[in-house]
Amino acid sequence: MAQAVQVHDSHASAPQRTYPPRSAVWGWIFFDWAAQPYFTLITTFVFAPYFASRVASDPVAGQSSWGYATAAAGLVIAMLSPVLGAIADAGGRRKPWIAVFGALLVIGSSLMWIGKPGDPSIIVPLLIAYAIATIGVEFATVFNNAMMPTLVPPERIGRLSGTGWATGYVGGILSLVLVLGFMAANPSTGKTLFGLTPILGLNPAEFEGDRFTGPLTAIWFIIFVLPMFLLTPDHAAKMPARGAVRQGLQELRETLARLPKTPSMLAFLIANMIYMDGLVSLFAFGGIYAAGTFGWNTIQIGTFGILLAISGTIGAWLGGRLDDKLGPKTVVAGSLMILLGAIASILLISRDTIFFIPVTPPVSDGGLFAAPAEKAYLALGFLIGLAAGPMQAASRTMLIRLAPKDRITQCFGLFALTGKVTSFLGPLLIGLVTAAANSQKAGMAVLVLFFASGLILLTRVKAEAVRARPV
Repeated sequence: MAQAVQVHDSHASAPQRTYPPRSAVWGWIFFDWAAQPYFTLITTFVFAPYFASRVASDPVAGQSSWGYATAAAGLVIAMLSPVLGAIADAGGRRKPWIAVFGALLVIGSSLMWIGKPGDPSIIVPLLIAYAIATIGVEFATVFNNAMMPTLVPPERIGRLSGTGWATGYVGGILSLVLVLGFMAANPSTGKTLFGLTPILGLNPAEFEGDRFTGPLTAIWFIIFVLPMFLLTPDHAAKMPARGAVRQGLQELRETLARLPKTPSMLAFLIANMIYMDGLVSLFAFGGIYAAGTFGWNTIQIGTFGILLAISGTIGAWLGGRLDDKLGPKTVVAGSLMILLGAIASILLISRDTIFFIPVTPPVSDGGLFAAPAEKAYLALGFLIGLAAGPMQAASRTMLIRLAPKDRITQCFGLFALTGKVTSFLGPLLIGLVTAAANSQKAGMAVLVLFFASGLILLTRVKAEAVRARPV
């Protein structure tokens, strides 16, 4: 990854480019490790289900209000991502932006501690803190992604992206094991998954182990983002901030005007807008849905999350190599088909039926995932993880292969825009449908439309437009 290579474009020989050493690459990869616990602990497997089942009045209300907060954060991200990306491209540097938005992640995550069970007065402040943290982590990711083309040759971009996602999943797994094994306890027994009393004096009756996922996420990010800041070189500064703002906005207008003339880029961005909304919503509500459907507690949901993250790690690692070999479009399309089948199958599973066949329902003392429906949900979760990792990794490599090299950050801003401009719509629709039908299953059915529509639109991206070309 660190060798100097001769890079050629499609028309003429380009000058030799020397890429940074392997330590710089691994410094960049560790950003995924640093950020992933937010998605693993907060938005998916621990805090979100805890909020829905213990803080909100009931799971339906919890799923709805969490959806509204996710929608609000997504709207802010959608509106500002391309603007900030354009300004960063004009100004050159990425790290200051990562530092600013990383600070928002740290502040918002730390405030999750206030989420005491059964206290309705903290619901709104808690959702605001969640929105702030979400905005921070998503914006920081935009600028971190934009550093990829300078780290490895074009033919290794897929492997780099896949390795980053896989490493992030491993970090998520370890953070989840730490929480389940040593912090979050079963309120009825007072013991963690490992049969231990929670460390740090965390009180099981107050669900302090669940709530501590917020401060833990903040501490984890501060520690593990340091290699990126210390080892990975930043882009050189091009101009003062005022000039960068003016030029960045002008270039953004030019890029937007040019989009209709680049049909593959436009088709990909629209497809990404739709299928990423489905994926974000699936991760945001998968744990909440399991908590409401099967009555799973934090330990059960977290164990499910560990298995899903393991499959995601495997999928991302393999997907990165398939990306370089087959191309990102093939990887994304295959992943979408798996996700579509998995979510459709989940909708046909309830506590006491699997595909309309009656089965024994879960019981409180029946053991971990003992019921047939729970085992089926577990298997489908494994498939979701196996597909989600490569889809996310291949999506960002597809963007790199489509984007002009001098506007990579603004294109990642557009990428974030399309990944978030309707991200408020998915959670919003889930929240509205859930509330209107008084059914979590009805709300989750919305995801089928997102995955199917994204797959159809992806077919309009021309394969030759996303070949491994110099960036």
